[in-house]
Amino acid sequence: MRLLLNIIWFVLAGLWLAIGYALAALVCFILIITIPFGVAALRIGVFALWPFGRTVVRRADAGAGSTIGNIIWFVLCGWWLALAHLITGVALCLTIIGIPLGLANFKLIPVSLTPFGRDIVPIEQAEAYESRVTIG
Repeated sequence: MRLLLNIIWFVLAGLWLAIGYALAALVCFILIITIPFGVAALRIGVFALWPFGRTVVRRADAGAGSTIGNIIWFVLCGWWLALAHLITGVALCLTIIGIPLGLANFKLIPVSLTPFGRDIVPIEQAEAYESRVTIG
């Protein structure tokens, strides 16, 4: 099921959103001082290509640097990338088939707003991590 959703996602939204992230990365690479933001944009862009089967988790070691990076990211790229996810998600939710894809778009909004201090991992890895945290 994940493969089918990822293929439909790629055609209807993923490719276009990944291009948006690539443009954001290009702008960040040109400005040189914002190269770490470009790397974050590419990381999220790959996630935007194939979102089903992966999720975003907060890193335990994220600190003040991540917070400062997220504020700068929000000003440079985050708000318009989140807006693209919102518009695409609403448009996809207008059809029955597009509802899961629209929900996936909404799932990408938090990471597009604040990417630093988060990791993109397979769902199985995230569930294993959560079970270790709640038990131990």
